[in-house]
Amino acid sequence: MRIITINKNDAGQRLDKFLTKAVKGLPTSMMYKLIRTKKIKVNRKRTEQKYILVEGDEIQLFIKEEFFESPEKDMGALERIVPKLNILYEDENIMLLNKRPGVLVHEDSEAGENTLIMHVKAYLCQKGEYDPYTEQSFAPALCNRIDRNTGGIVIAAKNAEALRIMNEKIKNDELTKTYLCLVHGVPKRASAELRGYLRKDSKNNTVEVRDNEFPGAKQIITRYRVLESYGDSALLEVDLITGRTHQIRAHMAHIGHALIGDGKYGVNREEKAKGYKYQALYAYKLYFKKTDKDDLLSYLEGKTFSLDTDEIWFLKEH
Repeated sequence: MRIITINKNDAGQRLDKFLTKAVKGLPTSMMYKLIRTKKIKVNRKRTEQKYILVEGDEIQLFIKEEFFESPEKDMGALERIVPKLNILYEDENIMLLNKRPGVLVHEDSEAGENTLIMHVKAYLCQKGEYDPYTEQSFAPALCNRIDRNTGGIVIAAKNAEALRIMNEKIKNDELTKTYLCLVHGVPKRASAELRGYLRKDSKNNTVEVRDNEFPGAKQIITRYRVLESYGDSALLEVDLITGRTHQIRAHMAHIGHALIGDGKYGVNREEKAKGYKYQALYAYKLYFKKTDKDDLLSYLEGKTFSLDTDEIWFLKEH
């Protein structure tokens, strides 16, 4: 028999969700059977798969030791990596990071260890705030994503409660992200709220935008304001009322003002020669809306975090 004691970062989640992370060698179908047949108990009592774990709970597992075998956590990688992070803000619960264009947020076969999340884990591990050996089901995580070739503010959660609350805030539209972008030409209207419909093509990793509704499309609303014009280009501040894949890039291209450096929704051969390796788009400001909630992250409400303009690569070109 094995006993797992629930710690603070494990609490608040369903028993079955916890077990899939804590006992990786246990097949899901077998786990449910073991719960039904009382081979898995909580506090020595029969339980259900949907039971919400509480700090201090003890899970008794009457199962073979082989199920506890799982790939070793690569502590060596976290100690070996020299963290390269541009930290805008940090406290005991979250980090706000300035992700540079070209940096991948999550692991893939191409990027290997050189991803934003691996550098976050290495940074917290080396600070003594994260130990992959003692954590049973939690690892520091990113709460939002930004395309590889786009820069901007990314939120990282340092504990399970902060991750849960931040995900809820994002889901409930309690955060506002504001972008800066450089576009070809100068829009006729100094500011506007654009409405249209967007359909995603997952196979080709592109989207299509039209003015009118069409099969498989979702409505999009993009609000922009011209900050400066440069004759053949303009600097815009953009708010996403809806947040769809490639929304800003595709919507601006749809109205005839593709982003400078964007080869997917515009033509950027000449721009590459001028040094524009990425689309000129940056998520530079983050605002936490005020709510009536009282939770771990309430102290962030009403606060705005923004990057200095010298942190945004394409503004240096103008």
